[in-house]
Amino acid sequence: MDEPTLIRRAANGDAAAWEPLVLAHQQAVFRLSYLLLGDPDEADDIAQETFLRAWKYLHRFDPARPLRPWLLSIASRLASNRRRSAGRYAAALARAFRSQLPPSSVEEKSLRQTEADGLWKAVQALNASDQKVVYLRYFLELSVAETAQALQIAEGTVKSRSNRALEKLRKIIQRDFPLLLKDMTHE
Repeated sequence: MDEPTLIRRAANGDAAAWEPLVLAHQQAVFRLSYLLLGDPDEADDIAQETFLRAWKYLHRFDPARPLRPWLLSIASRLASNRRRSAGRYAAALARAFRSQLPPSSVEEKSLRQTEADGLWKAVQALNASDQKVVYLRYFLELSVAETAQALQIAEGTVKSRSNRALEKLRKIIQRDFPLLLKDMTHE
């Protein structure tokens, strides 16, 4: 069954139709939550809460729209609320920067980890709004339209925020993490 049909069935209380939707989107919801919170346990809690809230309000959702941006929007709000109330924001983005292939040497692995840690710290230096657009566009690889839906802003705003965030990130890297630039130019 296609996604709109599953959404309609699930909105009418069909739990069996909801399950494939959860399976299709749970990784993206968890990853965004993890990127925003930096803690796998908290990210798992947010992911579960996201799907519970989505199930509860699915009858209000337009099945003609893609589900993923809506779910990511819910997860983003929940994670922001959690981070604000907890008053902490742990570092955990390094995994997102690691290559899928195992490093060929201990030295290469150490260099990759150092680069990932530096890039993570640079991204953390951005404000929360800029971090979200960077996470959604570049780590979760959402399109401009999907990012706009997830953040509930216009596509043009996504483009301008993305450009602004990347420019800020470049300046932070140049100022605080110049070794990242050196490593990037030698590849």
